[in-house]
Amino acid sequence: MIELFLSVLDFALPILVMIFVGLVGTSVLVELGLMQKISKLVSPIFAYTNLPETCASAFVVAIGSAVAANSMLFQAKKENCLNDREVVLCSMMNATPAYFRELFTYQIPIVLPALGLIVGGFYSLVFVVTAVFKILVIAVASKLFLEGDSCKAPETRNTEKVPLKTALKRAFKKEFRVFLKIAGVYLLATTIIFVLQEHGAFEIFSVLPLAELFKIPPETIVPLTSYVASPILGISLLGPMIHSGEITNVQAMIVLMLGSMFMLPIFAVRSQLPRKVAIFGTRLGTQIVAYSMAISMFVRLVVLLLLLGMAS
Repeated sequence: MIELFLSVLDFALPILVMIFVGLVGTSVLVELGLMQKISKLVSPIFAYTNLPETCASAFVVAIGSAVAANSMLFQAKKENCLNDREVVLCSMMNATPAYFRELFTYQIPIVLPALGLIVGGFYSLVFVVTAVFKILVIAVASKLFLEGDSCKAPETRNTEKVPLKTALKRAFKKEFRVFLKIAGVYLLATTIIFVLQEHGAFEIFSVLPLAELFKIPPETIVPLTSYVASPILGISLLGPMIHSGEITNVQAMIVLMLGSMFMLPIFAVRSQLPRKVAIFGTRLGTQIVAYSMAISMFVRLVVLLLLLGMAS
């Protein structure tokens, strides 16, 4: 039990720190009257959507931290500046900068050298396509389901200049209780996920039946299974098979797509769901995770079908 508690704390504390920084940082920006100025930086991206101005402000923050950006959305919702549909779409939009950020922190330095230019480039391209497709889906959904007249990014309560020290004190006082509530929910949700994992709940995502169905080479079972647990490990094991000619580039791409499709639900339940539920509550948090995962799964399924057509 103590080991489980320590594992939960080790996993959750960095996230909780980011959530706290996001809540207080957002409140400071409001006190200083900087929110509308920030939102104007990305206004061209949102020009053809019905997403509110507050969403644009959060998107800028999401370039550095999606957790902090979602904390901003929570603050806006608490102040009745966003409705549920706007929160869902804005939170999904906040996830898209991570795809492009990973090009420079994960794809180029790790994936390309391990898998080679063709397979590694393909893998990176799938990430970019997923991000672009997600943005298009969000833009269309905003036109269909949002009216586009939501309140703008919040400004300061008065016109006088607020010193930074005063803004920090106000923000801390206002957000500390909110943070404690979020932290409690997040720790509880993370503990439940870790307990389920210890009891083998995620073993239902076995890749073996699907691997047999798509008749990929038997030697790829190990990297495929490893990918579900750790993408970096799976890629490291798959790379030598590609370079030695044991499997073709297309077969390697199929393995990557299969592993990715099985990894996504585990990643969503283990990592994304506790964060979103802690910030937005069970209903909205679950909706955001489910919709985001569905879009990613759809892109990978289409790519997989195209690859199978090439392989046949």
